[in-house]
Amino acid sequence: LQARALTPQTAETDAIRFLVGTQSLKYDNQIHVIDFDDENNIINKNVLLHQVGEIWHISASPSDKGVLATCYNKRGLETDATCALHAIDRELILTLAVSSADSKVVTCAAVWRMPLELEPGGQDSPEDAASPAHALELLCHLEPAARGSTACVAWEPAGDGKRVISLADNHILLWDLQESSSQAMLASSASLEGKGQLKFTTGRWSPHHNCSQVATANDTAIRGWDTRTMSQIYCIESAHGQLVRDLDFNPNKQYYLASCGDDCKVKFWDTRNVAEPVKTLEEHSHWVWNVRYNHSHDQLVLTGSSDSRVILSNMVSISSEPFGHLVDDDDLSDQEERRLEEKSQEPPQDSVIATYEEHEDSVYAVDWSSADPWLFASLSYDGRLVINRVPRALKYHILL
Repeated sequence: LQARALTPQTAETDAIRFLVGTQSLKYDNQIHVIDFDDENNIINKNVLLHQVGEIWHISASPSDKGVLATCYNKRGLETDATCALHAIDRELILTLAVSSADSKVVTCAAVWRMPLELEPGGQDSPEDAASPAHALELLCHLEPAARGSTACVAWEPAGDGKRVISLADNHILLWDLQESSSQAMLASSASLEGKGQLKFTTGRWSPHHNCSQVATANDTAIRGWDTRTMSQIYCIESAHGQLVRDLDFNPNKQYYLASCGDDCKVKFWDTRNVAEPVKTLEEHSHWVWNVRYNHSHDQLVLTGSSDSRVILSNMVSISSEPFGHLVDDDDLSDQEERRLEEKSQEPPQDSVIATYEEHEDSVYAVDWSSADPWLFASLSYDGRLVINRVPRALKYHILL
């Protein structure tokens, strides 16, 4: 099974859980529920059947630990030649399949509920790898008539799980989920207008400004939207030299936004002044598919690329706190405290903390655990999920 969709469990829970969505033309597609037992270093896996199509994007409700949304392909008949070409050059066929009318590919979006026994805090997860697959309960579709294919679904970060944004071709759509998410009512919408490639590729809901702002990417441009009026509030026309793949907001600095793209770069923006990026990273050698700020310590930034590498960077110069604040003062000796004070007077230096090379295929997704700020996961196209931790020894080495 191939895979490119990954999300952490975001609802309030102590469980370290990630959800992975698969892509297969041959078998039923699935959502793998991955629970990590940190104390015993054990991974438990449960499988949810997602028979409606290949999963391109997955996101978890911030308030209901059993609810999630997926974007998936509905495919028509494909020839054996197309399938063979897909195996030879999947990036080429990915582009052709989405744009060609003959392939009859439509990307849809839906909201689902997992079985109660698989919710964190439910019954114990079976450790038997051969345990039967579970069924997902369809709650509602997010499929506006004649709006096109859906690129992603984003939940309101600090909300009650009743508001979501979906991006369908050149439309940004705000939905109200009602009746326990069983009905989706279109609250408001807006559309891209102008020349060029007017199709959204990704979007991110800001946790700041009372959750009233959303950032979107289309082609090489990044745009900000006010969800109260669905009007554009800023635009970075040529944010990257090639397609923008992903966005993420700094959790602690309300105007800071990270972006990455096919120009192999990661850029950091202050949305109050978008003439130039605040910082640019050029550590990857191929397209950068994902960028993620650490939820607690915004100097820690993860990126994943189709160069098969995951890079953890320390962006201390544009962070909300000095790196020294990551360590509890009670853990430091008097000598270490003096060394830390001396180092804090030096100008902060950005650096690559670690490069992870456990993957053998393109890394399409990286994300931090919402339960443990020092733990993160990465997913490559061959279906390999790797869970890593920011090394404690490395933290002390950087600090002292």
